[in-house]
Amino acid sequence: MRYGKTDSPDRSGEEKRPRILIVDDNQQNLELLQAYLEDLDCETIPAHDGQEALNAVNKSMPDLILLDIMMPKMSGFEVCRRIKGSPKTKNIPVIMVTALNEFGDIERGVESGTDDFVSKPVNRLELLTRVKTMLKLKHLTDKLERTLAYLSEIERQTTHIK
Repeated sequence: MRYGKTDSPDRSGEEKRPRILIVDDNQQNLELLQAYLEDLDCETIPAHDGQEALNAVNKSMPDLILLDIMMPKMSGFEVCRRIKGSPKTKNIPVIMVTALNEFGDIERGVESGTDDFVSKPVNRLELLTRVKTMLKLKHLTDKLERTLAYLSEIERQTTHIK
């Protein structure tokens, strides 16, 4: 599956494999999600807690984040809130992976900025379908942003010439 080209400085002009950050404090859950994603042509980046996740986001700028909610130190809700609150990372799609199914938890997830949910135990087909959809959406969003920046630059140059 191809998701297009990127204009990021470290992968400029080359076909890129999407980067997916997987955040879960349970090593078995982390390994299971990585195994489920093996069929996709993607790079997975593991993180074991919220702070490690935030560091990984700033270092690698993933294309998608699979985020556990219930973690020690910092909940997935807080991690998501911080990611979505930063202009640099706000457009990274976040899928919360959770055993929680109370309406209040879903509401908290939406308020923190999550883009989607996957319930535990994770269904492989559901996970892959949602991941592919979010990666396509991210690719199109990035392409739109590049196009708008290009048009803005053309408009600036033509205004400057007049």
